[in-house]
Amino acid sequence: MTLEQLRIFLAVAERQHVTRAAEALNLTQSAVSAAVSALEARHGVRFFDRVGRRIVLTETGEAFMAEARAVLDRAETAEMVLEDLAREPRGRLRVHASQTVASYWLPPRLVALREMHPGIELRLTVSNTTHVADAVQEGGADLGLVEGAVTHGDLHRQVVARDRLVLVMATDHPWAGLEEVPLAGLQTQNWILREPGSGTRSEFETWLSAQGLDVAALSLALELPSNEAVLNAVAASQCLAALSQRAVARPAAAGWIRALPLVGAERPFSLLTNPQRYRTRAVQALIGILADESFAGGVI
Repeated sequence: MTLEQLRIFLAVAERQHVTRAAEALNLTQSAVSAAVSALEARHGVRFFDRVGRRIVLTETGEAFMAEARAVLDRAETAEMVLEDLAREPRGRLRVHASQTVASYWLPPRLVALREMHPGIELRLTVSNTTHVADAVQEGGADLGLVEGAVTHGDLHRQVVARDRLVLVMATDHPWAGLEEVPLAGLQTQNWILREPGSGTRSEFETWLSAQGLDVAALSLALELPSNEAVLNAVAASQCLAALSQRAVARPAAAGWIRALPLVGAERPFSLLTNPQRYRTRAVQALIGILADESFAGGVI
């Protein structure tokens, strides 16, 4: 079994299409098919079934995907270690970040890293807090940045910034003229919330619990997968939402929506790393920038 065979198998498995995998790998279709067939023949397994003009993964193929991906991740890490020992910070750096961090806090810091170390190839993946922690745990990310609590006890967590949740509403909402949130009326309102698994959602649920409430007690109109979707829905309705003050700062300043502080809804932005994995110089360089409290770039 070779790393090239694993790369080819994974490309076909992810696309479930031989021609598209060949194009992505810059190989001929026959070379891709031959590599997969050789791997199947050597180990007496079948990775794909043909259904009409399509191919679909078998149970064996689905089970093998995770193993193939893990082996390739380890091989890439080994290559980065060798490069790291001989050169200045360079190579691939895989950063996974939850949506609020990735949109409103992280970009100027990535720009700073790029300017300081142009040899580093940055790959940013945006997902919710749970998926970010999973990626760091499983080796799919070199480091992660989240705004919610994580349950992966073996990950190292370092607070690099702070944020707070605010209550968001349309400018013609009955509460828009208030200066503070009427806590007793929360259950009388309709709500638009981020999806379960997002840091914003988990932190809002924690805040509700501190007020003696449960999210199940709220009248939930919609669950949406992005801050922008929530903001647009709130602006066009009489529903309330809880979002990061970083996400709503510009729309609120422009008079597009109204935001009220939620007392006690402060939360950290946390850096996640896996202590069992090697820290390249590229990783260390970015951690230095993320942990620099004097950094003043971007929206604060």
